[in-house]
Amino acid sequence: MKAVYHPQDDILVLHFSDKPIVRETSQDWNVNLSYADDGTVVEMVILDAVASGLIPFHAGDAGRRAA
Repeated sequence: MKAVYHPQDDILVLHFSDKPIVRETSQDWNVNLSYADDGTVVEMVILDAVASGLIPFHAGDAGRRAA
């Protein structure tokens, strides 16, 4: 698994597999899942990850996010 956080956009990407993506769905307004042909989750994208409380906010990150 690989996790990448983009602080300038407050987006967290969790990449679980290198399988080709064949289908994408929205679970909520800020959570999108990508699936492989066999139904396994390949990737999860979470918008507003810090703002929605899904990952902790650190004071050192304050300068990297627009208010």
